[in-house]
Amino acid sequence: MVEAGEVGGILDTILNRLASFMEKNMALKKKVKGAMTYPIICICISFVVMAVMLVFVVPVFQKMFADFGGALPGPTQFVVDMSEFAKGNFHFIIAAIFAAVFLVKKIYKTEKGRIEMDRMLLNMPIVGTLLRRVAVAKFTRTLGTMLQSGVPILESLNVVARTAGNKIIEMAVFRVTDSISEGRAIAEPLEETGVFPGMVVQMINVGEATGALDVMLTKIADFYDEEVDQAVENLTAAIEPLMMCFLGGMIGGLVVAMYLPIFSMAGAVGG
Repeated sequence: MVEAGEVGGILDTILNRLASFMEKNMALKKKVKGAMTYPIICICISFVVMAVMLVFVVPVFQKMFADFGGALPGPTQFVVDMSEFAKGNFHFIIAAIFAAVFLVKKIYKTEKGRIEMDRMLLNMPIVGTLLRRVAVAKFTRTLGTMLQSGVPILESLNVVARTAGNKIIEMAVFRVTDSISEGRAIAEPLEETGVFPGMVVQMINVGEATGALDVMLTKIADFYDEEVDQAVENLTAAIEPLMMCFLGGMIGGLVVAMYLPIFSMAGAVGG
């Protein structure tokens, strides 16, 4: 882009466009990271709390129930069994978690593994929709900026593919590049990939037909930036009650299971 600006004598314009592009790209990344951080933290906290209760709290109740004698209710016995398993295999569980994380990272570094994981992410119910919108916004913003800066479309698409951040998107853009190099227009191969929404393909087709592809791409990017904003807000709003229900269900279920024998004994004494 800088080289194109130097050749065309519009280096100042190119640098302004590049700065604006990088600023919007960083803002997009922050929005997505912000949406993902909250549920990850909540899930980690819930598992830590559950582990502490199973390893340290439940054994205290278990000793008290053993002193009382008698058979434990089903839910209580299940929690006690979980506690004994967690205490007896605590080190193995921690090792298994680290091994799983290491294995996932190792698989993601391979070509086939990354393709499968990126495909899985794009097909997830809520996260996949957000990632697709982010991909469209990034694709159109990058391609539009480069075309406005005078970079040839094939070179622009190669750069867009390498910076896609998702292997499925990258492969789709490379297929589009191959089709364009054979003399085809951009809209048809884009539609054939099945990755980009129909509306985006139609708008690109109109932009290409009117000779204003760069302008149309910028408009699509602005629209999808707003879509990402809305999706992040909706995701955050939906996650908060879901996380509260998840945490409440886990901790509440554990507490109720521990108090069931006490309620049973109180009922027997009262009877």
